[in-house]
Order: sequence, then structure tokens, then C-alpha cells
Amino acid sequence: MPHLTRLTLLFFVLVVSLLSHPVTAKPALWSVEKNGVTSYLFGTVHVGDASMEGLDKRLKTAIANSQTVVVELNTKAITAAQLQRRTLPFMLLEQGQTLKANLTPETYKQVEQYLSARDIKIELFNHYQPWFVMLTILQLEYTKAGFGEEFGIDGQVIEYATQLNKPIMELESLEQQLTIFTALSTQSDAMITDALKQVKDFDRYFTTMLTAWKKGDYQQLNVFYDMSFDDTKYGQQAEQVMLIQRNNAWVKTLTPKLVNNAHFIAVGALHLPREHGLISQFQSQGFKVQRIH
Repeated sequence: MPHLTRLTLLFFVLVVSLLSHPVTAKPALWSVEKNGVTSYLFGTVHVGDASMEGLDKRLKTAIANSQTVVVELNTKAITAAQLQRRTLPFMLLEQGQTLKANLTPETYKQVEQYLSARDIKIELFNHYQPWFVMLTILQLEYTKAGFGEEFGIDGQVIEYATQLNKPIMELESLEQQLTIFTALSTQSDAMITDALKQVKDFDRYFTTMLTAWKKGDYQQLNVFYDMSFDDTKYGQQAEQVMLIQRNNAWVKTLTPKLVNNAHFIAVGALHLPREHGLISQFQSQGFKVQRIH
């Protein structure tokens, strides 16, 4: 599961459900300029279908014009064996604990019914963290819908940057990303319930969001943001852990670098909008941020 460890629940569902309707893609690309140095900011999706193979000319040009390419995590540099070894300690429950004991009876029953309908025994997950079960559910859904990680935009950015021998800077380690799920472990029931609710009807929840991402319509992405991070306890905690805290850390790291050299920054699309997003935060740091058409 090379990319599962780096996907947030809500953005994973965004990606999975939105890529089912063909739309001419021209997602938003932004310039970030200060002191005569121009960098680029691009919101990615982590999985896709065959129609998304190949970066458009704008992105290739921006990468070529940048000294460094910045990504959340360079998964291309992690072997399958390394991934398994480093991920397993986070996925497993502490000795003596069980999945059933970590969920309410109602939620456990919902998961059991979902897996049973797909001829999967819930006992296989007896010693795994609830968030891993949630990611498995989402992986099953996007695989069924015909989507794969090989067509994810962030992976293609890394591959193209590698072809051009561009240095690749990681904003986080694999372990840092895994701790996101650990931090949300107190909301396991809400996390799984929300995922099950959304995978039942992709079109109802997210069809318009595919068009929004492909057209670079950030007004619609803002609508999805508000749907995803509502005023429930889980919604507020997820926003803090998945987006706000990470955005703050990234801006602190990147701000001094962007005034010296051009960078191409490719991170999940939901990290860009709203007042805590990278666009607003870079603007507050004195950068001129403009949409490239």
C-alpha cells in the first residue's frame, strides 16, 4: 500500500470518488513570488485513472524552471520492504487489544457487514488499528472504481522531476505521516462511520468536486472543505491534525527557502484553500501569489 499511509481520510475519499467523470483537466497552478524569485504551488491528487496519465505542459515548464521540487513524502524513494517494516508498528494495536474493543458495537457491526458483503472476514483485522481498517475500505472502493496510485499526480510530479535530475525535498517523513492517524485514534468510530457513509454514494457527495479540481475551481473546493471539516468534534480535530498543523509547519520550513531559490511545491489540493491554507499563509508572509492561466 505505497500511498495509503500518506492520504488523509477525507482527501482520499475526494480523490477516489471524483475521478469517475471525464473532464478536460486544467487544475490550478499558482506562482509564489518575492524578491524577484518565483516559485510554484500546485494542489495534487494521489490516485487517478488512465485519463490522467501525463503532466500538462504548464506543470512540466514550472518544474523545469524550479531548482527544487517539494512534496509531502517521496514515496518513490521507499521500497516495498522498507514501507512494510516502517509501517507495521503503527498499524498494529497494542498487545492484548482488539479491533472490536476499540469500536462501539454499532460501528463494529457496520464494518463487519461491509466486509462480509465482500467475502472478507473481519477477524483478519482483529489486531489492526481502526484507521487501517478504514483505509482498507477506501482502497477497496477506489480499486473497484478503477483507480490506481500509478496515475496519481503527485507521483507523476516526482517521476518527472527525477527525469530532470531535480532535487526532491520532502516536507515530512513516513513516520510523521503515520502519526496523523495515531493522533485521530480517539475518533475511530466517527472516522469509520464517516467513511462508510461517504463510500455508499460517491456521486451524491463528490461528483461536482471532480470538475472543481480539474477546472481549478477553488470556490467549489472550498465548499468541499467545509463539508469535510464541519463543526463536529471529529471534523474539528481532523482539520487541525490533517491540515492546519501541517500547513503551519510547512510554511515555517518553506518561507526562508522561497526567497532564495525557485521551488515547485506539490501537495494535496485541500492544503491550499481557506485562511489556514498555503495560499493565504504565503500571502501573509509577503509573497505575491497569483493564479497561472
